[in-house]
This record gives sequence, structure tokens and C-alpha cells, in this order.
Amino acid sequence: MVMREAPAADTMAPVRLLIYNIRYATGVGPAFHLPVPGAGYLRSSRLVLSRITEFIKHQDPDVVGLIEVDIGSIRTGMVNQADFIARSLGHYSTFECKYGVSSVNHLVPIVRKQANAFLAAPRVRGERFHYFDTGIKRLIIELELDDVAIFLVHLSLKFRHRQYQLRYLYDLVKKITKPVIVAGDFNTYWGDHEIYLFTQAAGLTNANAGGLPSYPSHSPRKELDFILHSAQIQVDRFEIPDVRLSDHLPLVCDFTINAHAQQAA
Repeated sequence: MVMREAPAADTMAPVRLLIYNIRYATGVGPAFHLPVPGAGYLRSSRLVLSRITEFIKHQDPDVVGLIEVDIGSIRTGMVNQADFIARSLGHYSTFECKYGVSSVNHLVPIVRKQANAFLAAPRVRGERFHYFDTGIKRLIIELELDDVAIFLVHLSLKFRHRQYQLRYLYDLVKKITKPVIVAGDFNTYWGDHEIYLFTQAAGLTNANAGGLPSYPSHSPRKELDFILHSAQIQVDRFEIPDVRLSDHLPLVCDFTINAHAQQAA
């Protein structure tokens, strides 16, 4: 059990959020690209999944956002990775295929089971699925807790599509009346300036104040994964653990919500 400091009198209970692109627990290393580049996407490892699960369990998170999780294809032997990890944590899980509801990807074996997921304690009030109107990866999962709304995203690999998706995401965020977190894999290969206008317009701040890179895990050079938060949220701790079980490194963020700021919002 990871110990966290008790909150001050004017803040809500602390929350630990963990965000991780696990690449379907396919592992890392040269073997991933054998016999042809990217062949590893067709081979999931139960050992890698178990190690990812143990890492997450050791972090003792309250909420987990998983990107690139297999929800039961032949690649995993029909194992739903979101449920597998959630059961180990004693958490509730919610997941959905990351492609649009009308996408032809729903007809493709393995691909139709590629999803994103939230794992959380049973105090969750509800979840909603939204879909971008452009790009291949379109899913947005909105998770509503008592004091905060968290959006989980995996943005497009194409720069132009990412900009359209950020505009759509801005419209969603501005409708929320409580503190907001937007997190996930933003695929910002051109740098964090890609999201500058979005964060300024939405009033969000990067929890990763030092701009630490999260990709690729063996030699991080790019900041692709983000936890962005509204002003009422106070980040008490942010870390990118050196865990090389995927091509991305995980993000771990402890935060509290200022009660006075929330009431004034």
C-alpha cells in the first residue's frame, strides 16, 4: 500500500491517477519487429500483462486510464486485459473499442477488440462515451467522479486530425461545471506546442511541469502522454516511472481539489 499525505482542511481527499499506454501487453525489444516490422502487434504476452498488472497494483492508484488495451481477441486468448487488471486491483472497469461506431475496423478480427479503458474504485457515478468526428481513433471516455470529470483520449497520428480533435475536445470540456482532467496519449510528435492553444483556451495546465518525455520507453525523447488539469486541481506529485513494459512510459499523478476554488467555480 502506497501512503499518501492527508489533505489540508480546505482540500478534498487525495487521488492518485495513473495513465499508461500498454500497447496491448505485446512487450518491447527487437523481437517485436520479427519476422517483419510491427509483427509483435499480433502477439500478446501473458507474462507482460502480469508484470504490467503488478506494477499498477504496486502504485495503488485510485483511477487508471489504459490506452491500447485488448478487450478479448484471439491475440490474448480471449482475455479481456482491462478486466484482468481491474480484478487484481479490486476496481470497477469501463472500456470501449477506440474506433468510431460506424468504422470498418469493427469488422476486422483483433482490431475490433482494441480499446481504451478506465479502472476505478466503485465510487464512480457514471461514464460516457464520446466520439471525435475525424480521425481513425475516435473514442473519448468521460469518467465522472464526485469532485472531478476525467477525459481519456488517444489522438490521431495525423497532425491535421489532431487539431480538429482538440477543437472537439475543447467543446466537451467547456460544458463541464466541475474540475476537469484531460489525459491520455496525444501523439504530439511535433512537440507540446501542438496543444498550447487548446490548454490556454480550456484553462488547463500540464501536470508534467518539467516537460519530461514518455516515449519511447527505452530512450525517452518525446512528450506524447499528458495529464492536463483545470485550475481548481492541485498537483501534489507527478512522476514518470522507468517501467519498460510498453513503448510508452506510464504517468503517475497525485492530486487534490481545492474546496474553496471548487465552490467559487
